[in-house]
Amino acid sequence: MKAVEILRPGGPDMLHLTERATPVAGAGEVLIRVQAAGINRPDVLQRKGGYAPPKGASDLPGLEVAGWIESGDPGDSGFRVGDPVCALVAGGGYAEYCVAPAAQCLPVPGGLTFAEAAALPETFFTVWSNVFDRAASRRASRCWCKAARAGIGVAAIQLARAMGNTVYATAGSDDKCRACVELWSGARDQLPHEDFAVAIKEATAGRGVT
Repeated sequence: MKAVEILRPGGPDMLHLTERATPVAGAGEVLIRVQAAGINRPDVLQRKGGYAPPKGASDLPGLEVAGWIESGDPGDSGFRVGDPVCALVAGGGYAEYCVAPAAQCLPVPGGLTFAEAAALPETFFTVWSNVFDRAASRRASRCWCKAARAGIGVAAIQLARAMGNTVYATAGSDDKCRACVELWSGARDQLPHEDFAVAIKEATAGRGVT
């Protein structure tokens, strides 16, 4: 298969088209015929030499992909060979084929292209896992998003608002804060980056966030 590897740490010119063996899906994994791959900060850091792939992961960059399930072991995930999915992976996304755990796959949302779907897993998986699974945030909660203009923050604002939550955002500049407020009926208030704890207490009449 064709893949994009990093020749050595450096600029974008260090990304090199090469040939690699097609990976093989193991138990609980699926092989995805990649149609699009997302670009994230860790990919850029890896290219520059500042991010090492997790132990056992592919040395190829790419942490999120979208495409069709080519083969593998979907198990009880509800997916079948031929289904269009987007997936969060530990690496290897910059290639024609990529292995992903079936549990880290999502159906491509209706109306989205593969390119659009490939931009979902890294941020939206992270937000959903941390805010709604681990923190058990529910409707009508009050949420605080730090560094809210970054990718994770933008996803957090959108998901929290979709769940009916009130969102308070902090970011590194007034322009970034205003962008958060404007984002899809966005954050309720733009709060100062400094002394945000005091500001949130004042904005919530002492209740804080939940």
